[in-house]
Amino acid sequence: MTDEAPGNRSRRHGRAGRDLRAATLVGLGLGAVVLSTLFLLEQAFAGFVVIVMVVAVWELATALGGRAIQVPVVPVVLGTVLMLVGAYLGGGSPLLVGLGLTVAAVCAWRLGDPRPGYLRDVSAGIFTSVYVPFLAGFAMLMLRPDDGAWWVFALLVVVVASDTGGLLAGVLAGRHPMAPSVSPKKSWEGFGGSLLLGVGVAVPVAVYAFDAPWWTGVVLGVTGVVGATLGDLGESLIKRDLGIKDMSQLLPGHGGLMDRLDSLLPTAPLVWLVLEYVVTA
Repeated sequence: MTDEAPGNRSRRHGRAGRDLRAATLVGLGLGAVVLSTLFLLEQAFAGFVVIVMVVAVWELATALGGRAIQVPVVPVVLGTVLMLVGAYLGGGSPLLVGLGLTVAAVCAWRLGDPRPGYLRDVSAGIFTSVYVPFLAGFAMLMLRPDDGAWWVFALLVVVVASDTGGLLAGVLAGRHPMAPSVSPKKSWEGFGGSLLLGVGVAVPVAVYAFDAPWWTGVVLGVTGVVGATLGDLGESLIKRDLGIKDMSQLLPGHGGLMDRLDSLLPTAPLVWLVLEYVVTA
């Protein structure tokens, strides 16, 4: 029981039912770690990404385990390290080879378990391997150019702007649900806010960070917003099927790491493609 007045609880937790104070402090702390390592010590950022993705794999495997789906965690975690380090050091080919080896290891590892559900568990292991470390590998690919920190920054700032613009516009003007059966609070008005703010930050990033034409920033912003929105809806669909609100309670006010990565992971390969073939071409 708490002696906190209902009005105070409402102001503290907001419409989303989360502790906004804790969410803000955790968000600022994560942002400080990410930006400081990204621009001051690239290797530390790469190591941070590996650690985060290993924890994300554990979160997803634990959530799936609640539905009696046993992800072969050991080969997936080892594959996560292999894919991410390989992508950072060697580029796209080691990333693909790492994924292939991980898939083979997942299939072989599960052969030693006599329980039924081989196909189910192997499929979950492959899905986890693709969804988390393989998609995150494109962020590692972004680190490889001489100005790689700005590539990753472009990904981060567009996704954050998309989430922020969507939240503000959705709260202030959201009337028409985008996918009510998947995420009732996500609205078309919120999507419009995501586009407005996402493109609004992508254009100056393209112009000033990459000396590219302004219209490439529009392409970057639209692509990033679409990827972030689909990623958010995709994880909402997964959590709805699993019957959970958050992947874990690791981050106060946020849920789990996967609840923060849902927009970033599917967006990473899309932004990499735009940066590689449009903005810096």
